[in-house]
Amino acid sequence: MRKILASTLLFAAALSANPAAALDSSSPPVVVTPLADRTQTASGQPIVLPQKNVQVLVSTYDIAVGATLPVHKHPFARYAYVEAGTLKVTNVETGDSNTYKTGDFIVEMIGQWHQATNIGDGPVKLLVIDQVEQGAKNTVLQQ
Repeated sequence: MRKILASTLLFAAALSANPAAALDSSSPPVVVTPLADRTQTASGQPIVLPQKNVQVLVSTYDIAVGATLPVHKHPFARYAYVEAGTLKVTNVETGDSNTYKTGDFIVEMIGQWHQATNIGDGPVKLLVIDQVEQGAKNTVLQQ
C-alpha cells in the first residue's frame, strides 16, 4: 500500500512539476493546479503518517449553517478540502482558531482537542481524506 501511495504521489508531483512532459501531443491538455504544500498541521505539528498497514479513507461532510461539531481529536493525519462555505476550527486546548473558506485546504491537528463551527451563511461542504492504521477510526469524541 505504501508503494502504491508513494508511486501515486511521485506521479502527481511529476505532473505538477512539468505537466506537458507527461502528455503526448494527441492527448487533450491537462491543467494541474496545486492546492497545498504543507509539512505541518494547522497547529504547527509535523505531519507523521501511520507506521503500519496504512488505509486511506475518503468521505464528504455537509455541515449545516450554524452547526458546531462536538469536541474531538484525530489520532492520525486528516486532510480536508473546503468545497463550499466558511468553517471556523478552534483548538480547545489553546483557544487558537483558524477560519477556512471555499477553496482552502486544511491539514488538521493531530491528537489535539478541537471543534469546528459553520460560521457562514450557507452549508459547509468538505472532502475529507484520512490516513489511518488499517481498521482504525480517525475521530475520537471528548467524553
